[in-house]
Amino acid sequence: MAIDRTPVLKRCRQLGIDPVELGYSSKKESIRQPKRRRKESEYGMQLREKQKVKFIYGVLEKQFHHYYEHALRMDGVTGENLMTILETRLDNVVFRLGFARTRKEARQSVRHGHFTVNGKRVDIPSYRVKAGDVVAVGEKFRDLLPIKEALISSERFEVPGWLEVDIEKLSGNVISLPSREQISGDINEQLIVELYSK
Repeated sequence: MAIDRTPVLKRCRQLGIDPVELGYSSKKESIRQPKRRRKESEYGMQLREKQKVKFIYGVLEKQFHHYYEHALRMDGVTGENLMTILETRLDNVVFRLGFARTRKEARQSVRHGHFTVNGKRVDIPSYRVKAGDVVAVGEKFRDLLPIKEALISSERFEVPGWLEVDIEKLSGNVISLPSREQISGDINEQLIVELYSK
């Protein structure tokens, strides 16, 4: 299995991402924009946007291209469909609900089977949730230190409007699929569509 071992803050600096978006604490020196010596080409901008989205959601090229092809076949705007597919991944939903401090931590927790969807244990980070699904921490894993620490640190994060969290029950409901306005982040998905449609 391929793993991206690039240091997170270095990659954030290269792609112009605020580390807070990924769940890391922001440091002024860590988010400095690199000095560009020449004007970036249209292809360069499109490629950087694709690399940025892949890095934010922790998806590798083959899977990302598969998501794009799926978004292309769906009804509606391809770019918005792609963002919806990425947002409804189980590891991202766990992160958005505040049960993990970062998406990498959320992916590992899901991989280890710490979460259930509608009462059934799911250990596939790319599992796509649907409207009406209930994502909860498994009974045996409610006292795990990483989940408790994430809940304490997640108080400063806002749960998006398409999700609803119940801290007492350690569960969250997917109220609806996210619209583009409900997906945070400085992402121009149209550039990705233009890149793949060449």
